[in-house]
Amino acid sequence: MELSNRIVINPDICLGQPTIRGMRITVAFVLKLLASSLSIEQILEAYSELEPEDIQQALIYAAQAISSQSIQ
Repeated sequence: MELSNRIVINPDICLGQPTIRGMRITVAFVLKLLASSLSIEQILEAYSELEPEDIQQALIYAAQAISSQSIQ
């Protein structure tokens, strides 16, 4: 199942977690890197297979996922 041109959910990759372009880099991992105060440039340097658009799409995906959850 493709959610955008970069975020992919495939039950055979990372137990079906949303990943970046079907690689074994999850959206959650990218978000954790950002939350740990790494800059986008530092993340791209450490993970050369990632592109700036991958990080942007991960943020958009996370925002949409949070927006769709009901508040209790």
